[in-house]
Amino acid sequence: MSLALEEAKKAAALGETPVGAVLTWDGEILVTAHNLRENERCATAHAELLAIQQACQKLGGWRLHRAVLYVTLEPCPMCAGAIINARIPRVVYGATDKKAGCCGGLINLFDVPFNHQPDVTGGVMAEAAQQLLTDFFTELRCRPRPRRKRSDFMPSDK
Repeated sequence: MSLALEEAKKAAALGETPVGAVLTWDGEILVTAHNLRENERCATAHAELLAIQQACQKLGGWRLHRAVLYVTLEPCPMCAGAIINARIPRVVYGATDKKAGCCGGLINLFDVPFNHQPDVTGGVMAEAAQQLLTDFFTELRCRPRPRRKRSDFMPSDK
């Protein structure tokens, strides 16, 4: 989890929500990732999904049945679905997400009788993970907000 926290710090340094992930395979670190949603301008660029994608590419397959995923924030519904579909047997997370967490914070998708139900351990180094998030959002709220034009949100017709 310490390495996942380091990844979360990398995300924060980029202006991203500080979430980091580490995926191990047979107890060895296989890949690390951090949120890149803002920089990639992609809703699916969550740390967990990026780690899963990298692991699949590295291993040459989508079944991550010997992996453990460590993540600093409880996975959201999208990431929980990817964890189920990738057949990851164990998830370890830090901070609970009461607004969007799907491992028990808001709901537990892993309790639903899908074809795969990962084991979950939450609260690992939770204080450090939560502090990163709290510091990030406190600082973000203190920054002046740039005024955006509607065109900033609309696709260009190029």
